[in-house]
Amino acid sequence: MTGLFKLMMAGAALALAAGAAQAATPEGVWLTGPDKKGNVAHVRAVKCGSAVCGTIIKAFNASGQPIKSPNVGKRVFWDMTPAGAGTYQGRAYVPVMKRDYGAQMHLRGNKMVVKGCAGPICMDQTWTRLK
Repeated sequence: MTGLFKLMMAGAALALAAGAAQAATPEGVWLTGPDKKGNVAHVRAVKCGSAVCGTIIKAFNASGQPIKSPNVGKRVFWDMTPAGAGTYQGRAYVPVMKRDYGAQMHLRGNKMVVKGCAGPICMDQTWTRLK
């Protein structure tokens, strides 16, 4: 093998490893599932200490048009720590309910199921990774 070929192969392997590492963490920007009005949001997930936190950075109506929302800038999950097998556990705030709940996030490639429970009643949403 030539030196250039080896260098190209090493670069490709590094790029694949970086992509796999990002897919294994909830860090990034996510598109939420629609709420009861059909509105969706972009949520940025970042490291906060040893956990992961997420904040709404944009909101859109059912037609995909940007909207002003009092929820933009609100933290919607925090203290999310790894619980094994692509699962994170912590707290989540549900704007429509105006309260927070114990929550889980389950990563499945570029999809993430976000689930919260209030007593015996649980709800979940599937989010899609944008970045």
